[in-house]
Amino acid sequence: MRHALYLPPFGELAEPTVLADLAVLAERAGFDGLFLWDHVVRPLRPELPVCDPWIALAAIASRTERITLGTRVTPLSRRRPQTVARQAVALDQLSGGRFVLGVGLGGDNGGELGRLGEVTEPRARAELLDEGLELLEELWSGEVVHHEGPHYRVDGLRFLPTPSRRGRIPVWVAAQSTKVAPLRRAARFDGLCPEAAPEELGEMLAVVAEHRGGLRGFEVAVGGPVGQDPEPYREAGATWWLHQFPEVTTRAEVESAIAGPAPGGG
Repeated sequence: MRHALYLPPFGELAEPTVLADLAVLAERAGFDGLFLWDHVVRPLRPELPVCDPWIALAAIASRTERITLGTRVTPLSRRRPQTVARQAVALDQLSGGRFVLGVGLGGDNGGELGRLGEVTEPRARAELLDEGLELLEELWSGEVVHHEGPHYRVDGLRFLPTPSRRGRIPVWVAAQSTKVAPLRRAARFDGLCPEAAPEELGEMLAVVAEHRGGLRGFEVAVGGPVGQDPEPYREAGATWWLHQFPEVTTRAEVESAIAGPAPGGG
């Protein structure tokens, strides 16, 4: 099992250079990755500064050499797929192939979506997510794209450069239950970002395995509070443990966690 920091880029952490400094410390301490929440505003905490995670990840990529980095998770329904395609490839290049795109439906907590005029109905967001993922794959292919869907259109354009790995950037898909649709979506890609108890995780992975024909090469990134024992999740099939910090976290708290016992007890 690999270990990563899972940071909210808010408050004291709403500064790209601070997040890059923490990433350097984490890499030196033996962590395998660093993932950021992807939000544009926190309506329930209007006084809380918010950092753009994509800019912060660029700063992190330029300051680190080894760790995996990514979003967990980007609500693709509020983003234009062509913009995400460009940004993701740029991060892939800047990091030397270390970027992972975590995607999901997102939520309208406090009106984060609705108060910005975004789609809020879950089924509609799921349609946008599925078509957006389809279009990302097409744009990353390097081929001329002709796409005419219910939500997006590309009329004979080619996106270069292509990602550095296997024709596309690894995509990890979020799911919160054993409902088949999100798990079938995750099975099409490279990993799962579950929110579940260990016993539920086993059920979720059984569904994924059925659709994929197995779990070989499939990543499972579970987040939990700092200090929680990840062993039950490892036994259930998790391949990543993300040390998750609360919405309001200080730099000193992250530094303290990094300076603690080595990831994995090594």
